[in-house]
Amino acid sequence: MRTETIDLAVADGTRMRAHVARPQGGGPHPGLLVFQEAYGVNAHIKDVAGRFARAGYVAIAPELFHRTAPAGFEGDYAAFSSVEQHMQALTVAGLEADIRAAHGWLAAARQIDPRRLACVGYCMGGRVSFIAATTTVALRAAVAFYGGGIAPALLDRAPRAQAPVLFFWGGRDKHIPPPQRRAVVDALATAGKPFVNVVFSEADHAFFCDARPNFHASAASQAWALTLAFLGDALR
Repeated sequence: MRTETIDLAVADGTRMRAHVARPQGGGPHPGLLVFQEAYGVNAHIKDVAGRFARAGYVAIAPELFHRTAPAGFEGDYAAFSSVEQHMQALTVAGLEADIRAAHGWLAAARQIDPRRLACVGYCMGGRVSFIAATTTVALRAAVAFYGGGIAPALLDRAPRAQAPVLFFWGGRDKHIPPPQRRAVVDALATAGKPFVNVVFSEADHAFFCDARPNFHASAASQAWALTLAFLGDALR
């Protein structure tokens, strides 16, 4: 596996740094957008990108707080206040521009098959993954881990979904109660869009992150296997 840091031009005139992890071998490889938690493109997100690279994907993790935070910003897991201002400054239009910039790099990068692109996001990034799936970029699959804020604000985007979405939720997640989870999948079902919905009854919010207290080893392991199977099927 090889890693690098790149700098991307965004359509609104800003610059966005991104972490890239590449598998060994010449490819062409499928490409994957990896959307961060609220705490930045930190060691955990870089590790996740590396895991995907070892599974055969070229993974790019863009720094979505680039408009308000310094390059390389990492929040403190013990202090949500360290990231709150940056989260509140995000806009759907800005995120769409960031998605297009990172997607454009993937689609044009060497050793990548531009016909086999997908995205995955965690926590805040789960919401971004839903936005990506409902934005006019060529993606063949999207994975959203416990993405808060999709319902009700983004439900009107459901008819625009252009890729199947795999959702993961924690049954004990008080940040995203059952009515919100149901509203998300109901909106896609009403629109006739494909999705897979997985709830781990014993898991809480952020169950996939082994750097946080809510890490749930069994749920994380199963979610990883399901993610690889889902992406592998969609990107054949």
